[in-house]
This record gives sequence, C-alpha cells and structure tokens, in this order.
Amino acid sequence: MSLFGQAAASSSTNTTGDISKDVALNAPPEDGISDLKFSPQSEHLAVASWDKKVRIYEISASGGSEGKALFEHEQPVLNCCWSKDGTKVVGAGADKAARMMDLSSGNTTTAQQVAAHDAPIRCARFVDIPQQNSQMLVTGSWDKTIKYWDLRQANPVASVTCQERVYSIDVVNTLLVVATADRYINIINLSDPAKFYKTMQSPLKWQTRVVTCFNDGSGFAVGSVEGRCAIQYVEEKDASANFSFKCHRAAQTGVASNNNTNVYSVNAISFHPQHGTFSTAGSDGTFHFWDKDAKHRLKGYPEVGGPITATDFSRQGNIFAYSVSYDWSKGYSVNTPQLANKVMLHAVTGDECKPRPKTGAKR
Repeated sequence: MSLFGQAAASSSTNTTGDISKDVALNAPPEDGISDLKFSPQSEHLAVASWDKKVRIYEISASGGSEGKALFEHEQPVLNCCWSKDGTKVVGAGADKAARMMDLSSGNTTTAQQVAAHDAPIRCARFVDIPQQNSQMLVTGSWDKTIKYWDLRQANPVASVTCQERVYSIDVVNTLLVVATADRYINIINLSDPAKFYKTMQSPLKWQTRVVTCFNDGSGFAVGSVEGRCAIQYVEEKDASANFSFKCHRAAQTGVASNNNTNVYSVNAISFHPQHGTFSTAGSDGTFHFWDKDAKHRLKGYPEVGGPITATDFSRQGNIFAYSVSYDWSKGYSVNTPQLANKVMLHAVTGDECKPRPKTGAKR
C-alpha cells in the first residue's frame, strides 16, 4: 500500500501536482508557524510557532500524527533544528535565547537554555566542527553575530560579527552559509569556523528570505522577496553553472491589470535527501519541485489556501511537509483569526521529485 493509503503515482507528462490527498497534522500550533524540521533519524517532526512553543510530532506511515513533546520560549519561536543523532531539538526565539530539549532523557515538557544573544535569534543549526569530539550549535541573530556553542559550556566558544542582521543560515558537511540583511551572503568553511571563507552579495536584487545548501555541500540556493531563486556554487571553477530563475509569480487579471504580474516572496527551499532535486514555496500559497541540473520544473502544485512559511522533506524523502500560515508579507493589519494555520503532509510518490532523465548530447 502506498504512503497515506491512496496517494497516486504522478506522471512525468503531467507537470501539475495533486494535493487532494495531503493530510493535515493533528493539533497544530495556535498561532503563525515559523519553521518545521524532520528528524534525521526517525519519523518525528518539530514545529516552531509564534505561540512561543516548539512541538514534536510522531508521523505514521498512514499520514497520522500524534504530539509527543512540547517546550516553551518566553517569546515567539523563529526557527528549530535537530541534532544529527535525533535526540535533541533546539528552538531559536525572539526572547534572545536558544533552548534545547533532550528527548533521550524522557523529558517531554521542558527545555534548557543553551545560547543567548543581544537580540532575537533568527536561526540555529547543529554543526560538526573538524577535530571536535561532539556536535556544536551555531546560532544567528539580529544582533549581527553568529555564535558557536559547546552545549557543555555556558559561554560561546566563538563569535563572528556579520555585516548586518542574520536572516537565514544552513549547513551541510563543512559548508555553513549565512545570509544577512542588505543581501550579504557569508560562506564559512567549518574547518576554520571563526572567519569567512568568502563573502558575496546575493545574485538576487531584493531582500534574502532563505538560503539552503545542496546535499553535497558544493553550493546553495537563495530565495528572495522578489519571486526569484538563485542557484549558486561556492567555488569559482563551478561559476558557469550559477543561474537564477523567476518563480512564485502570477499574472494579474481584470480590465485594469495592464499585463502586470503579482510577485510573491520565496519563503522556503528544501532539497530532497535522495534525488538532490529541490522545492520552493512562497507567499502565493504554492510549492514547486525543481531539477537544478536540468534547469527544469518537475511539478507545480495548486494554491493551498494561504502563504507557505516553511517546508521540509522527511529523512527518506517520502513525505514533504509544508506549513500554511500568515507570513507577515502584507503587514500586521492583514493578520486575522480567519487565516489558515496548519501543517500539511504530502506523500512524495512516483517521479514527483526524481531528476529529469538525461538525454543524449546536443547536436
């Protein structure tokens, strides 16, 4: 039986995907959803929210979900992440703190503070530093710094000052990418974690919303508020493969449209763990699967009923989770209790995320 029972295999000839079988997460957060992450070791999903909580759910093969643990911050939680062994979950919050729950201890309700900044912490990731015996935590803040934390110590091991407020970070192997305000992107080789290996301005002209590393650590994808995504390699020898493309845009309709286009923010980018293809999701309430090597869109999906704020693939790549929630793209006055607030689970089937078949040499 296929995942979620009835999810149909998609056809390579049909570029419009099906969301009719997507399953809603039980007991979702009570306010806007800022982030979600699957465990790298089990079928558990962590969800961070503006309701000041991080929730951990267990996901079944049938698409069912059950809350297993929950911990609170003093202010909205902006990001969450898992340790490599799947035993620890960290939340990064507007309370200027990162808090960690150790699930291996049997604790399901409280977390200890493991990091502090002088302004809200926008993002956190566990990292492996070469020659270090244990995983460390890196946090990025609106105080314009990133800090490395040995979880056995109260003070940071190192702090690196950035040009501007940190908006997004991601890490794969020894590649750490830090995106800040004013479109700066800092690349760090974790073999030398206290300095920038390379600094660049985003190839996109407007504010960066998200950076996500390729699975092999050779580069990263950038999403911006202008409905555009960039594929960027770290080393100059690969520069010829860099490109950007438009996405999450829609033609205006009506007499007064004048052929104008509505442009939406790209809020989330996730790479499939097996295939290396990736998703984009945005304020327009749609998500798409792409093959960066073929420069080809694999599937596009209908509007889901509200902006998509966060996405992630499960460790085996058979579930794609996305949160439908207000993303503040139109200001506080548009945020009403009637807006959708949910996490959906999409069964990845057939060739939805498989790379485009390679053809023979061009003539």
